[in-house]
Amino acid sequence: MVIIGENIHVIAKAVSTAIRERDAKVIQDLAKAQTEAGADYIDLNVGPMKKDTEETMQWLVSTVQEVTDLPLSIDTMNPVAMEAGLKACQKRPLLNSASGKTGSKEQMLPLAKKYNCDVVISVMTDKGMPPDVDSKIESIMDTVTYANELGIPNEDIWVDPILLPVSTAGEGQRFAVANLEFIKILEDVLPGVKSTVGLSNVSNGVPDQLRPLLNRVYLVMLGRNGLYSAIADPLDKELMSLIKGEMPKIVELIYKAMDGEDIDLSALSQKQVEYVKTARVLKGETLYSNAWLES
Repeated sequence: MVIIGENIHVIAKAVSTAIRERDAKVIQDLAKAQTEAGADYIDLNVGPMKKDTEETMQWLVSTVQEVTDLPLSIDTMNPVAMEAGLKACQKRPLLNSASGKTGSKEQMLPLAKKYNCDVVISVMTDKGMPPDVDSKIESIMDTVTYANELGIPNEDIWVDPILLPVSTAGEGQRFAVANLEFIKILEDVLPGVKSTVGLSNVSNGVPDQLRPLLNRVYLVMLGRNGLYSAIADPLDKELMSLIKGEMPKIVELIYKAMDGEDIDLSALSQKQVEYVKTARVLKGETLYSNAWLES
């Protein structure tokens, strides 16, 4: 699975301060750490970026490229910053991200064509988040058709179904289950496209100590259904071990939980029990609460 390192994100105070003060060391240390941990791309998430957009993005890209040879994922909603970032990339970048919203289709997708880069397209539309699998498929098919008409082939498109926090009352678990199904059928519906998710979204709002477990289990579940890539934390060693096939017994247990098999929890270690209980939450079998591991 392709891992897009998520750690250079403007929402982190250290990163936003480093960008504002042009502190290259903070940014470069994060880039090097993610590279050494096994990331395949480095995501540069600067959000909407409203000040000194071109110069700031050029500095950020240059700063990161000084210490890593990995391709970059340029992650911003600002088309001016996006173009500045794409233009500064030495290797073929990933435009992250476009969507089915009119403004995004008209501004971001032409940039993907212009710079001959791969592009993440989310299922979002002018109407908001499609509520179910069928409407997500309909949305993404329309947007991919638009991209194709611009000359962007399916093979250059990465589809993001958008993850919601599993902690969101009712909706979170329903979306977690729906996205598993979406990933499973995506390749059949749109041959050649790749899939990606912003993995940490699934655990937003969950107590900090529990977030990595949710992220790890959901990534294994999505991976079984054919997920191509994830924007995730490569510094989570256990997550990386799971996707590298270094924890086969845990993966097998998650698969059994996905299939609804009877699992004798009394015969498992504490860690194994935690993985099974978490899988049951993510497939909607157990109602989410912050105490799901204690039940």
